[in-house]
Amino acid sequence: MEVGVLLEQFGVINLWTYIAGLLLIIIAPGPNSIYVLKTAASRGVVAGYRAALGVFTGDALLIFLSFIGVASIIKASPLLFTLVRLLGAFYLLYLGVRIIHANFFAKSHRSETVSLSQENVFRKSLTLSLTNPKAILFYISFFVQFIDYNYAHTGLSYFLLAAILEAFSFIYLSLLIFGGAAMATFFRQRQNVSRAGNGIIALLFMGFAARLATLSA
Repeated sequence: MEVGVLLEQFGVINLWTYIAGLLLIIIAPGPNSIYVLKTAASRGVVAGYRAALGVFTGDALLIFLSFIGVASIIKASPLLFTLVRLLGAFYLLYLGVRIIHANFFAKSHRSETVSLSQENVFRKSLTLSLTNPKAILFYISFFVQFIDYNYAHTGLSYFLLAAILEAFSFIYLSLLIFGGAAMATFFRQRQNVSRAGNGIIALLFMGFAARLATLSA
């Protein structure tokens, strides 16, 4: 039996349209994927997967909140939505400024290394996920298009769609992690290039912060 037909029995509709849209959304550059890439490039594969685990956990929590209706409440409340949006923008700006300081104003490369070693990458990536109102909007507007609400157990439908999302996200982030780890050797031998790359990443975070600050519900 075709997978799409099989999942229709569990309240999932238009599976291949969902997967096509999902792929476009996952591979679009965003603060989460860039943070995972930077972590892998600066700290290695294990740290990269810690950052990825934060992304997976954040996605799972947002999907659950969408399922129980909390995400819809946030979107419907201008005050709550604005609060989440500004928190996300502030956090992205903080990360950008911290990267610039560590690369261009820290007293030595050793101080930068110590700072990175003390960084809780899981917490940071989880915070990036949970303070991203664009992700909340995504789970409200995108998931509902592929669920048959005549099905008695829509929680199972959400779970299946979430499992597909997490599987594709795992594959994509794994590519970024191993790509970032491979880049690490190159950057270690070329400190100027490494600093320039980190500077670009910092500017990207600041750019995401600016976009998030002007996002409307």
